[in-house]
Amino acid sequence: MYLSTIGRKELPADAAGPGRRGRWTLVGGNVLALGTVSLITDISAEMVTAVLPLYLVLGLQLSPAAYGVLDGLNTGATALLRLVGGYVADRVSRRKAVAGAGYGLSALAKLGLVAVGGSASSIGLVLAADRAGKGLRTAPRDALITLSTPEHSLGRAFGVHRAMDSIGAFAGPLVALGVLTAAAQSFDAVFVTSFCIAALGVLVLALFVRDHREARPPAGTVSPRAVGGLLKARPVRRLVAASCLLGLATIGDGFVYLLLQRRESLSIGWFPLLAVGTSLSYLLLAAPLGALADRVGRLPVMLGGYGVLALVYLLLHGPLDGPLLLVLAVGLNGVFYAATEGVLMALAGPVLPERLRTTGIALIQSGQALAYLGSSVLFGLAWQTWGPAAAARGAAVAVLVAGVATAFLLMPRSPHGPASPPNPDERTRTTS
Repeated sequence: MYLSTIGRKELPADAAGPGRRGRWTLVGGNVLALGTVSLITDISAEMVTAVLPLYLVLGLQLSPAAYGVLDGLNTGATALLRLVGGYVADRVSRRKAVAGAGYGLSALAKLGLVAVGGSASSIGLVLAADRAGKGLRTAPRDALITLSTPEHSLGRAFGVHRAMDSIGAFAGPLVALGVLTAAAQSFDAVFVTSFCIAALGVLVLALFVRDHREARPPAGTVSPRAVGGLLKARPVRRLVAASCLLGLATIGDGFVYLLLQRRESLSIGWFPLLAVGTSLSYLLLAAPLGALADRVGRLPVMLGGYGVLALVYLLLHGPLDGPLLLVLAVGLNGVFYAATEGVLMALAGPVLPERLRTTGIALIQSGQALAYLGSSVLFGLAWQTWGPAAAARGAAVAVLVAGVATAFLLMPRSPHGPASPPNPDERTRTTS
């Protein structure tokens, strides 16, 4: 259904107004193709993510602090590769090729989990390689979305992409559960199946995604000095600072699910379904909240999402328990992702010059990833030192403080972002 639209040309920015019938057609075929790749890849990734906390904490008997280090490496240690991927993609104007290399590296890492066995240090290296692949691909992929979409529809485009991505996140744990059941609880079977699905995603990228190709930029247009100049622009600098604050206040889903599992004494068979609940909520709300952000303002929607996250952390050791706690916690966790992940990139798109679009997105994502590394380590230490209840409540306070600080950083800007594009020539334009 999605790939049948890829041959269609995206509408120009002025081809439709907000009231035009078929407004969702503003999300072009290239966005849908990229969403299909993300859907397939997320099935593979979430198969591993759904079972990894149990594998590490219950299977290998890692402490919460050790798990926090590995979880932080899983997201934050590859932040520099995000910058490398973004810079190279802009320098050679081959965003699809750089993204493809990242998808391929992540696919191979799934086989690495089979090869290293139960060695915690080796698993850490494999997870770092997997996240290195994610670091390489994320900024070029998101830049392709911004370059394939009219500026006034960026929230909707990222919402649709994230909704498709979350279909994969929804299906991944279910596939993992099915493989575990069929393979007598064999984690290796999950990892091998995950690799096969990831390889299919790379094939779809190669066949169906169109690059936004242009002549190689003139000398000096994409250079370390030009990248440094990005941070001299106040809107970009404030976005990077905000993303760092928000990343520092966010703990990983694995911690949330482990806390729920400990409190409710869930069996291993039920554990992957926690991720399914979050993904279902994300799937249902990503596109509507992206469209809402285009209408009422992206910053209020994003800040509302972080308010929801603070509520999730408070629920982990609040008065509720039983099925109601599980439904609310995983559902609101999905609301958080729907209101923030794509919306942050939609905020960034209009303020970044096209020639440095991928690098600028990588700067923002790298700041968030490095901060997340610190957050995971600190939360693991807090859990081990003061207990899970105090750690969860401290995380809720940190989210609220980061949200207020982000509002001060980004509020005095236009309704659709922290600033307008530098000049009309730098505005997001559609692909041909």
